[in-house]
Amino acid sequence: MKDALAKFNPDQLRFLVRVSVFVALALTGRLVFPLLLDPLGNLLMVSALSTFMTAAVANLVVVRGWENGKAADCGMGWLAGSSGRELVYGLVGGAGGAALIVGIALALRMATFEVVPGAERLWANIPFLLVVLMFGAVGEELLFHGYGFQSLARNLGAFATVLPVGVLFGLAHNGNQGVTGLAIFNTIAWGVLLGCSYLRTQALWLPIGLHFGWNAAMPFLGVNLSGFTMGMTGYTLRWNIGDAWGGGAYGLEGGLFTTLAVAALFVLLYRVVPARD
Repeated sequence: MKDALAKFNPDQLRFLVRVSVFVALALTGRLVFPLLLDPLGNLLMVSALSTFMTAAVANLVVVRGWENGKAADCGMGWLAGSSGRELVYGLVGGAGGAALIVGIALALRMATFEVVPGAERLWANIPFLLVVLMFGAVGEELLFHGYGFQSLARNLGAFATVLPVGVLFGLAHNGNQGVTGLAIFNTIAWGVLLGCSYLRTQALWLPIGLHFGWNAAMPFLGVNLSGFTMGMTGYTLRWNIGDAWGGGAYGLEGGLFTTLAVAALFVLLYRVVPARD
């Protein structure tokens, strides 16, 4: 036993302890916070807020316990001249990608907008919904690409971290309504894209922008978001072709359009977004 422990240097032991604590806190939070927030009654709100609270606690405990206790220790440091630009790149890329998919589908008559009979138009509630979606996007980025991901990438390497975490990101959505094999594949691809976005910029502002921009576009486009139906506008997007393109009940992420969109966003990530020094 002593010989085995001797092979680990102190830095490796510290790394293992910190990542283990982060994972333990994340798993505990994923069990506890949904139960505490269940009285809210809204599944989307409970999911978004519980994810944010889990990620906030896990990152805060580890960062305050072992690091400098700064936002930069989990990728949230604000750098003038870079962070704002990266956030805007992400918002435009995420929302623009979703809007482009729907625009092409409408132009090619692959889909049409239809009024939902009897549905209320709750436009006044959209600002609140966007706040909930923001908490969800920030929470998922801190959970999947925050301190734990960043520590793994530094110690194990980018490739050994990005793909496995991307797979975990996709599988975390496996219980959502309308999930299919293609939906999980696309969600994994999104997870890999978001992980690469962090590595490109060494900060979470670009992946947060991409994540939130994509999610925030969904209420206005009349489509489901990862199996959640929001129904704020009173209309929905009806596909005239099979679910292989439209994604079915899962939403855009379940269709081939998203497969192509993620591939395009990968190209733009490395062609348009400057890497931080």
